[in-house]
Amino acid sequence: ELVLKVRIQNPNLRENDFIEIELDRQELTYKELLRVSCRELGVNPEHVQKIRKLPNTMLRKDKDVARLQDFQELELVLTVSDKNLLFRAPTLSERSGYNKKASELTY
Repeated sequence: ELVLKVRIQNPNLRENDFIEIELDRQELTYKELLRVSCRELGVNPEHVQKIRKLPNTMLRKDKDVARLQDFQELELVLTVSDKNLLFRAPTLSERSGYNKKASELTY
């Protein structure tokens, strides 16, 4: 697996943390990167204008994605200025890797 850090580009947010996503190294394509990133961030892929490898490189094709290395930082740049209308952050139980039993532990 290739582990990447992704977030939605939004300079107006005080806290704009990255999340880590995993891509199968056998499927390192732009389309797969877009699909997984959008699913994890709760974004409609149609609203993504571009994917930027930080600090300043636009990803355009499969070869660009194939060159990515573990823990590189990426941003999804959305097409509309009011980004709050475009996505809904997944609830904790909808996120991959969520463990319901672990969330119910009591101390």
